[in-house]
Amino acid sequence: MDENNNRNFFLAIALSILVLVAWQFLYAGPRVAEEQARRERFAQQTDQQAGTPGATSTPQPGVSGPAATITAVKPREEVLKEAPRIPIETPSLTGSLSLKGGRIDDLVLHGYKETTARNSPEVVLFAPSGTSGAYYAEYGWSGGNGARLPDASTLWQVAAGAKLTPVSPVTLTFDNGAGLVFTRTIAVDKDYMFTVEDAVGNKGSTAISLNPYALISRHGEPKVEGLFILHEGPIGVLGEAGLEEWTYSNLHDDGDQQFKGKTGWLGITDKYWAAVLVPPQDSDYTASFKRFAEPSVSYQTDYIQPSVAIAPGATARVKSHLFAGAKRVGLIDNYQNALGIEKFELLIDWGWFYFITRPLFYLIDFIHKYVGNFGVTILIVTVFVKAAMFPIANRSFASMSKMKKLQPEVQKLQERFKDDKVRQQQEMMALYKKEKVNPLSGCLPVFIQIPVFFALYKVLYLTLEMRHAPFFGWIHDLSAPDPTSLFNLFGLIPWQPPHLLMLGIWPLIMGVTMWLQMKLNPPPPDPVQARMFAWMPLIFTFMLGSFPVGLVIYWAWSNSLTIAQQWWIMSRHGVEVKLLDNLREDFGWILRLLGGGAASKKS
Repeated sequence: MDENNNRNFFLAIALSILVLVAWQFLYAGPRVAEEQARRERFAQQTDQQAGTPGATSTPQPGVSGPAATITAVKPREEVLKEAPRIPIETPSLTGSLSLKGGRIDDLVLHGYKETTARNSPEVVLFAPSGTSGAYYAEYGWSGGNGARLPDASTLWQVAAGAKLTPVSPVTLTFDNGAGLVFTRTIAVDKDYMFTVEDAVGNKGSTAISLNPYALISRHGEPKVEGLFILHEGPIGVLGEAGLEEWTYSNLHDDGDQQFKGKTGWLGITDKYWAAVLVPPQDSDYTASFKRFAEPSVSYQTDYIQPSVAIAPGATARVKSHLFAGAKRVGLIDNYQNALGIEKFELLIDWGWFYFITRPLFYLIDFIHKYVGNFGVTILIVTVFVKAAMFPIANRSFASMSKMKKLQPEVQKLQERFKDDKVRQQQEMMALYKKEKVNPLSGCLPVFIQIPVFFALYKVLYLTLEMRHAPFFGWIHDLSAPDPTSLFNLFGLIPWQPPHLLMLGIWPLIMGVTMWLQMKLNPPPPDPVQARMFAWMPLIFTFMLGSFPVGLVIYWAWSNSLTIAQQWWIMSRHGVEVKLLDNLREDFGWILRLLGGGAASKKS
């Protein structure tokens, strides 16, 4: 390419970036604002509808299941005062369970804040019906041929326990006045697992058949990340169906879903938190994922078991579990093993590279126990990854070193066949084949770490352990993008750049290290490929600007190690490392380009 072509190529890239910026300002930005406004309007409509008298809040899985009505949407604190409650206090949770309905509907997660700000409130998981964004678990019985059964409006009595703690379970009772006495005992461990035992004593003179059920209900449209790498919404491992993951929009489009199971679990998951029902693992059940549009939008996961015949004088009991809390990897694994919950580990979305992602997390978690900083841990893990891939990288860099030695021969062929590009390519390929050199070998070190890159992305993005994990300096959350930006001079200008222009310090460092790494390699023989590779660092810098900064730190450190590794290998093979010469040549091209433009103006 001559200098005019170079200039045209440079201008084309600049115009492309300008188009992307304009698209962000004129189209993407307004669309995001419009979508946010739409969600706010929808939430207001949902709240108004939820306040309609007679609105059924939780349709039940049973044929004659109870129904509760919402009279108005009120602040959470106000609703909590409307019915008698039993406090819940554990090292991991605070909240309460309502004696009205016997629901577990008020949970706050200890140690997890909404943001990294010091005064940020703790994460609220469950909220009672009647509040905006109500979210709760409910247990009960259905059937009974018209018998009076406890429902969401039933006021239970406390038989034992003034406070629910890991060492003091709570027992509730309800007498229907017609021969049936219902007892509910709720226990909780020091973390997030509740044990619920429902019993029915038949003091009447006739047998009765009842179906035990449990449900999790969530009102409104939950806020989701909306990324393909992460599942949010109804989820479960359900018998022969195996893992079932349904998004909220799937249920809207495809309708309710029903499954048969005997083991497994079901619930609703967010990125870091989840509420999961664990039915008795030795009994058949029918599970459902549901969406209700009227009188207001709500989502429900539930299961109902086969009917239980209770003879006069007999008592029927059913015991199940409820997980409601933070998705800590080690804790999920412990519950899976201790309670025999089938594939409970899949509550965490490890993704396609499960076989890499999960071991990588355990390696990071193990090292972190000794290091105490996840950022430093990532640096150490990168060294391990580089060591594991050294044999492949060694062969690749050795091939590149041979290619570097062949550059004089390549230049001769380019000069000899400068007017016949096809013949030029054929001769160069023949030369590479004769010398057993792969011209694309420089790409191999990048490609072989792509699975690790995506696995680390998953670990950083969705594991709770990485949430709000600090590094050093301005990095307070390795799972979030670098908060600085070149386009507001790293905070000196009081302006928040759009998403596309959030180009922080660490992405810039990553871009520089990637560029330096490419300067060690001989350019591809094809000019188009050479230009493409030349612009890759800039493209990747903008791409990774919005990625979790922990991933960017990994990539920058990996590039730095690759540079040192490649330099050493090239020196071993007798290849002169001309990094500084290559850099001077690059800057010289820019100066010539600018000089050419100045010369054109003078002429």
